[in-house]
Order: sequence, then C-alpha cells, then structure tokens
Amino acid sequence: AMSKAIDYAWSRFGSRATAIRTSGAPAPIGPYSQAVACSGKTVFLSGQIGMDATSGEMVSDDVAGQARQCLTNLRNVVRAAGGSMSNIVKCTVLLTDMGDFAAVNEVYGEFFSEPYPARAAFAVTALPKGALD
Repeated sequence: AMSKAIDYAWSRFGSRATAIRTSGAPAPIGPYSQAVACSGKTVFLSGQIGMDATSGEMVSDDVAGQARQCLTNLRNVVRAAGGSMSNIVKCTVLLTDMGDFAAVNEVYGEFFSEPYPARAAFAVTALPKGALD
C-alpha cells in the first residue's frame, strides 16, 4: 500500500525524482543519493562532510579545512545538478563543538554571497567518519 501511495503522489504532481551523482564528492556511505532533483527545478542535497572524494579520507583534523572540503563537495554536487551556490536557499550546519562556529562561519563566507541562504547551525554529539563539521 505504501509504494502505491508514493507512486500516486509522484504521478499526481507530474514529478519524477532523479538522482544526482558526481565523482567530485564522496560517494554515499549508505542507501541515499548525493542529491535528488524533482521536476527539474528543485534539488534536495544530502549532507556532506570534509572527506576527499578520491581517497575517502578526511582532509584534515582542522575544522576550517574540513569545512572548506565539505563546502567544496557540496558545490560539486550542486554543479552536477546544473546549479550554483547562489541557487541554495537553505543550509543546515552541524558542528561537533559550537566553539568551532566562528571558524566554520568564516569558511562559509568564502562560498556564499548576498543574498545568503537561510541557515541553522547547531551542535551534535558526533558526525560520520569523525567529521568536525
């Protein structure tokens, strides 16, 4: 019954989900897509961490370095979907230590310009692969 409801919802609104994949960001480490496009106009992006797409390793132990790689990964997925960072309207930033907020915020400013996306930032207990942001 659930799959019929999902199929109906997609067909009712004339939309099909299309997975977005790029080698410019780490491959998913679970059953999810790097991004999913709906109707060719809206793209939902999965979270990224500061992992190098080629080696599969975290780029550094430094939060700024991880934030820079995380946002580079995000930018690569956005580009693979045919967009740019200026198309992003909402971001959620997860930190393992709110004391890192200023450093991450500085790097964040390198990737976005006005009008900035709406954003929420909060601390979590842990992130995949020991990521800091």
